[in-house]
Amino acid sequence: MGRTSAAASSGGAGSVYIIGAGPGDPELITVKALRLLGEADVVLYDRLVPRELLGSVKPNARLIYVGKEPGRAAMSQEEINRVLVEEAKRGMVVARLHGGDPFVFGRGFEECSYVVSHGIKCEVVPGVTSAIAAPEKYMIPPVLRGVASSFAVITGKEDPNKGRRFVDPGKVASAVDTLIVLMGAGTIGDVARNIMGAGVRPDTPVAVIINAYRPGEEFRVYTLSTVPERVDNPAVIVIGEVVKKALALLGHDTAR
Repeated sequence: MGRTSAAASSGGAGSVYIIGAGPGDPELITVKALRLLGEADVVLYDRLVPRELLGSVKPNARLIYVGKEPGRAAMSQEEINRVLVEEAKRGMVVARLHGGDPFVFGRGFEECSYVVSHGIKCEVVPGVTSAIAAPEKYMIPPVLRGVASSFAVITGKEDPNKGRRFVDPGKVASAVDTLIVLMGAGTIGDVARNIMGAGVRPDTPVAVIINAYRPGEEFRVYTLSTVPERVDNPAVIVIGEVVKKALALLGHDTAR
């Protein structure tokens, strides 16, 4: 079919595009996403979306900030869903702009489901996820011949309202060669202890990329036994021997 997700429009309804903006560098957005951004009448955008991209919208487009920060949100998810539908029913072309990829620990699927349930066309435009882009900026491959043949991406923070825990970092780390943790800035210490408790070596290297592709970017390297309790947010955390290979390439000797 060629489209990621679509539903038939009804009447004079507009449409909604759930768009990934990439990891923070405005040049890493896709050509299709940039085109649709320029066609949108209404743009709802996240905290981690590069502000330079907002200069690509039409002069009369309505910009709505819906960013979520630790402990607070400019707009609840329920309100975001409602605005998407209301604007589309007015005949608007609506762009919901997510940092990274909208389906990788974003709420893109929920948003699209809500939109489609109201009979409105919805399409998803993938974005470059920070889970891959941030490590690659520092030459860290998720897989590498002879070193790592598998990787997993997990969240370091789960919604307590779910009622049960879905992610066990130790089990996942024991099953794959490279573990990438998103949204783990405030729980990195707990994640490391959980992984070591599952039998992973304490000297396993850990790379932490903070504010990837943004002002104030930092690259830190630890081991599982030396990571701090928390780091600055947002952070992408990479655990595995591939980190050691990257350090050698970059001219670093060992993790601290």
